[in-house]
Amino acid sequence: MTKLLNTLTIVLLAATSCTSQGIKDDVIDKVESENSISILNPEGTKISERFTVPDGFERTEELENSFQSYLRNLPLKPDGSDVLYYDGRKKSNQVFAAVVDLEIGKRDLHQCADAVMRLRGEYLWSTNQYDKIHFNFTNGFRVDYSKWMQGQRVGIDGNRTYWKTGGTPSNTYASFWKYMELIFTYAGTLSLDKELKSTTIGKMKIGDVFIKGGSPGHAVIIVDMAINKTTGEKLFMLAQSYMPAQEIQVLYNFNQQNSSPWYSTNNRTKLDTPEWNFSIDQLKSF
Repeated sequence: MTKLLNTLTIVLLAATSCTSQGIKDDVIDKVESENSISILNPEGTKISERFTVPDGFERTEELENSFQSYLRNLPLKPDGSDVLYYDGRKKSNQVFAAVVDLEIGKRDLHQCADAVMRLRGEYLWSTNQYDKIHFNFTNGFRVDYSKWMQGQRVGIDGNRTYWKTGGTPSNTYASFWKYMELIFTYAGTLSLDKELKSTTIGKMKIGDVFIKGGSPGHAVIIVDMAINKTTGEKLFMLAQSYMPAQEIQVLYNFNQQNSSPWYSTNNRTKLDTPEWNFSIDQLKSF
C-alpha cells in the first residue's frame, strides 16, 4: 500500500514509507506484568509523567526548550485510549503503551517517517526556529519552510521540481500544516534516511531515529531516556506512526515486559520493535 499520490514521476519515487509488509503484522495482545504496571502512572498527561523509571535509574538531563524536552513532554491521550487511523477507525494491532495527543489530519499521509518529520517540524515551528525547518523530497529537492512562509510554492513538472510564486505569505499553524502535508506526500523513509546522520548507541540521545529507508521501510523515534549512573546502563523509549496513517504511539517492549515501554542499550546488537526489526547501525540523528 502506498500513499494517495498523483501520477507524477516524483510521486513514484516518494512512495517509500512504511508498508503493511512489516516484519510483525499479527495482532499482539497487551501483557502487563506487575513490574510494568508499577512504571505506569495512569493520571500522567505527558510522557515524562505517564511513565516512571525503573529502580536505580533517573532520566537523562535535558536543556530547557530543547528538542529532547519537547519530545519527553509530548501530550498524551487518557490512559487506555486507542490509536486511531486518519479515517477514525481503531488500530487493531495493540502494540502501544500510550497515544500522543496530536491531530494527524484527514488524509492517508501521516505515516512512519512523516511522524518523525512532523515532530521535528512542530518543535522548530513552536520555538520560532523557522529557518531550520526544511526537508527533502525523495528526488532530493530541498523544501525550506522559510520560502513557504514568504508565499512561494513548489511546482512539479514530471520529475523537475522548482519554486514558484503564487501563494499567500503566512505563518499560521494552518499554513504550516499544509507545508507539512506537502512534505508527507513527497518525502518518506528513503529521503529522511539520506538526510539524517549516522550515530551510535553510545552517543544515543532523545530525538535520534532508528530508520530503514526504502519500500518497505520504517522509522521510530526516541522520545525519552534514562540512565543508571552506577552501572552505566541506559534505557530509551520509542514512538512511531505506521500505515495506514495513524496517531503517534509510544511502543511497548514485548521482549522486556517488566520494564516496558523502556528498552535497554545493554548487550544490544539489534532492535526488535512490535512491528519492525532494526539493526543497530540504522540509528541516525538530526
